[in-house]
Amino acid sequence: MVKTFEWAVVGAGPAGIAAVGKLMDRGVKPENIIWVDPAFKVGDLGSKWREVSSNTSVKLFWQFLKTCKAFNYDKAPPFEIEKLAPEKTCLLRYIADPLQWVTDHLCETVTTFKSEIHFLEQENQLWHLKGHQKNFSAKSVILALGAQPKKLDFPNLKEIPLEQALDKSKLPNLEGETVAVFGASHSAMIVLQNLLSASAKKVINFYQSPLKFAVFFEDWILFDNTGLKGQSAEWARRHILGKLPENLERVQSSDPEFHKILAQCQSVVYTIGFERRALPKVHQMGPLTHNEYNGIIAPGLFGLGIGFPQRVEDCYGNVEYNVGLWKFMLYLDKVLPLWTRYGLGD
Repeated sequence: MVKTFEWAVVGAGPAGIAAVGKLMDRGVKPENIIWVDPAFKVGDLGSKWREVSSNTSVKLFWQFLKTCKAFNYDKAPPFEIEKLAPEKTCLLRYIADPLQWVTDHLCETVTTFKSEIHFLEQENQLWHLKGHQKNFSAKSVILALGAQPKKLDFPNLKEIPLEQALDKSKLPNLEGETVAVFGASHSAMIVLQNLLSASAKKVINFYQSPLKFAVFFEDWILFDNTGLKGQSAEWARRHILGKLPENLERVQSSDPEFHKILAQCQSVVYTIGFERRALPKVHQMGPLTHNEYNGIIAPGLFGLGIGFPQRVEDCYGNVEYNVGLWKFMLYLDKVLPLWTRYGLGD
């Protein structure tokens, strides 16, 4: 017999961790939650981005860990993040390690299932989830499956995966090569620094728009999600807005000489954002879309995290999509009261 749960959370990155914790904080009993993930290793943050500099302050990481009672973080062993300056940014490994502790603790509390979910089917006021060799049902489902880097199609160039380019120790030998970097984001600034300190002969940065920097006010941040922050912002002001390094060239993508300049390159790194990871197939629906303000996909089916970001608009009409650990936690406080009332039943 297929077991039925009140809630299923699919994904164990930061958004999935937050979802499990917040459900418990709202009174959902642990035995009524099933948590599904192939690895339970803090998602891509834990497996790919540990050596990447964050654009979130240490203080907000602290708040994420300590605000959710179900995390029991007051019982955690000491972690290095506790010693860091609260207003500074840090390498993501400093938050990945305590998040792994939280994950392990939650896995001892709720039902877990190591698998990917390939199919969703709605029947008899339940969602039926089908994974590897095991199926189960839930009244409500939160999809927190994460996202993957976007790519362009330049088949003549050898692609350096973003996770390698962001970690200097994983870069291949680029001696004598000219490397193209597409993008002007936080990730792009880190990649440029790594390539310039490696063996590449030259780096050409192709971009569409001027650099954008976050501006901090007392109670809000202009360009909070898209603007450069921390060490990346400092480096960009000094070396992009200031004097370009000798082996760095910047070219606007609309430049009439674009293809001629690109032909100088042998390798490429794409730092042009992320796109939602492939979702489970739902027999009764086409491609899944979500309400960008409240995360609703369908009755009893909700999206959370970088794959389903919340649309926000500041006082100047600037529209962005909220991504970040503390933002996920605040968003859950806002939408969970709605999600608990927008199910498949009465």
